[in-house]
Amino acid sequence: MKFGRLGAYEKHEILTCFCEDMTESPASKLLKINRNTINSHYKYFRELIVQQRFEENARDFGVFELDESYFGAKRGRGKRGRGAAGKTPVFGPLKREGKVFVNMVPNYAREEFMPIIQRKILEGSTVHTDGWEAYDGLVVNG
Repeated sequence: MKFGRLGAYEKHEILTCFCEDMTESPASKLLKINRNTINSHYKYFRELIVQQRFEENARDFGVFELDESYFGAKRGRGKRGRGAAGKTPVFGPLKREGKVFVNMVPNYAREEFMPIIQRKILEGSTVHTDGWEAYDGLVVNG
């Protein structure tokens, strides 16, 4: 960002106002910073969001790993693994030497995984799995 003269604290406060959905004028009055400066920062934040959304929706080619997991409370409050009550099932492809794309899924079924895989991974990519039977359809789908 090419904006000068603002310290890290001021930039953090502008970001806080942006996250709280405050418009430029009230943020300017609250922070005692010129409205045009706030506007420039807001525009920069919006561009970053659009860029991130574009990258999230892009399909990629390479070597991927697929895995599923549960997120939630520690073992003391429930069972481990499948059938764990109160835990959120997640699934996602991890590109080796790259990013992981995590999605919450209602249940672990092939019908849930295939659209996610097809949305993130290009045909011809190498995919490594743990051998779970839900991944058996990967060969058929390219």
